[in-house]
Amino acid sequence: MKKLFIKTYGCQMNVYDSARMADLLAPIGYAPVEAPDGADMVILNTCHIREKAVDKVYSELGRLKEMKDARGGDMLIAVAGCVAQAEGQEIFSRAKGVDIVVGPQSYHRLPELIARAARGQGRALETDFPAQDKFDSLPDEAASRGPSAFLTVQEGCDKFCTFCVVPYTRGPEYSRPVAQIQAEARRMVAKGVREITLLGQNVNAYAGEAENGTTSLAGLIAHLSGIEGLDRIRYMTSHPRDMGDDLIAAHGELEKLMPFLHLPVQSGSDRILAAMNRQHTAEHYLKTVERIRAARPDIALSSDFIVGFPGESDKDFEDTLSLVRAVGYAQAFSFKYSPRPGTPAAANARQIPEDVKSARLEALQTLLTEQRTAFDRACEGKTIPVLFERKGRDGGQAVGRSPWLQGVHVDGAERFIGAIRSVRIEAARTNSLKGALCEKVMAH
Repeated sequence: MKKLFIKTYGCQMNVYDSARMADLLAPIGYAPVEAPDGADMVILNTCHIREKAVDKVYSELGRLKEMKDARGGDMLIAVAGCVAQAEGQEIFSRAKGVDIVVGPQSYHRLPELIARAARGQGRALETDFPAQDKFDSLPDEAASRGPSAFLTVQEGCDKFCTFCVVPYTRGPEYSRPVAQIQAEARRMVAKGVREITLLGQNVNAYAGEAENGTTSLAGLIAHLSGIEGLDRIRYMTSHPRDMGDDLIAAHGELEKLMPFLHLPVQSGSDRILAAMNRQHTAEHYLKTVERIRAARPDIALSSDFIVGFPGESDKDFEDTLSLVRAVGYAQAFSFKYSPRPGTPAAANARQIPEDVKSARLEALQTLLTEQRTAFDRACEGKTIPVLFERKGRDGGQAVGRSPWLQGVHVDGAERFIGAIRSVRIEAARTNSLKGALCEKVMAH
C-alpha cells in the first residue's frame, strides 16, 4: 500500500470531501497516514473564504516542496478544494512542487489524474465537472469513522453575497436526490454511525428529487428519520432566507432532529446586510428566531459574524451587538472582514482599518463568550443524553456531544464510545462540559 496524507482546511464539507477522497483512492492502493513524512501522496483540501487560509496553503506547499526534493521528487502533491478552483493554473506558477490541481466538484477524477501524473504526462488541472458527476461517482464508504458523520446533501450557492467566493468556487446550487442520500445514510448506519450532520453551502435551500417530485430539507429529514439505528440528525449551514415553515415546524415535530441550529446572520445592521446582499433584514432574522424558539423552546442557536465590512460605521457595529444581545447565542463564529479577489466587496473603496476591525472583533467576541459561558453553566446539574464519540485524554475517559453540540468529557465512559448514555453535568469548562455517568440509559 502507498501512503496517503490529506490535510483539510475550512468547513465541514471539506472534511466530508477529504474522507471521500480517501475512500476513492483506497482501491488503487493508497492507505491514509497521520503525517506527510514518508507519504507517497499529499493532498491539501483547501478553503478560499479568508486570505489567511490561502496564505497557509502556499506556506504548506513550500514545506512540502522541500520534503519532495529531499526524496528526489518521489511524492505526488495535489491541491484540492476551493483554492484549487479559484486559482487553478496560478498554483502551478507559485508552487513548483504541485502535480495536480483539482476543484471541489472534480475530485472523483483523482485516480485518472494520478495515473496521468505517474506516467509523466505533465501536471494535471481539473476544475470543470459539475456536482452531479461528482456525487454520481462516489464510492461506497471504506469504513466507519466513528458514531458521528457528515453527509453532503447540497452544494453550491446562488445567493452571491458580496464578500463570498463560494458561488465562484463551488458553482450553482445542486441538491442530491433523496434516494441517493438515504442509501448513503443507511450504509453509514450499518457501519456504526448514529448521528449524521447534513451539509450544504445553503443546506436549507435543499430541493432534491423524490418519488413524487421534489422535497425540501424538512422532507429529507423526515425521510431519514425513518432509518432504524440513526438516532440524531443535524444540518448546516443555513441561510435565514430559506427557513421555511415546514423546516421550522420540523424542529418541534421530528424527535431525531437535534435542538441546535447554526443560522448565520453576519451583521445586525440593515445597511450592511444590504451591502452584503444578504437578502434579509435584522428584523426578519429576529422574527425567524422567535418562530424557531416557539417551535422548539430548548433550541441552541449559533451564528457567523463578519466585523469591519467595507463602510461599517460605529452605529452599524452597535446594531450587531444589539442583535447578539437580543438573540443570546450558545456559540458563534466571528471574523474580521477579509477581501477576496473577484468579489464585489473587495473593490469597495471604504475598507476599514485593521486596528478598527481588531477592536470590534474583540468587543464582539467578549459578548459572544459571555453568552456561551452562560448557556453552558445553565446545563450544570442537569441530566442529558450524550453520544460518546472518542477517547479522552485521561485513561478511561470518553468525549461525546450533547444534543446542543457541546463537548462533554466523562471519566470511566470509554466502553460506551458509539453509544448514547445519560450524563449528569457537573461543571461547565471553558469550551466543554464535565459530567458523570448515570445509571439510566436514554435513547436521545
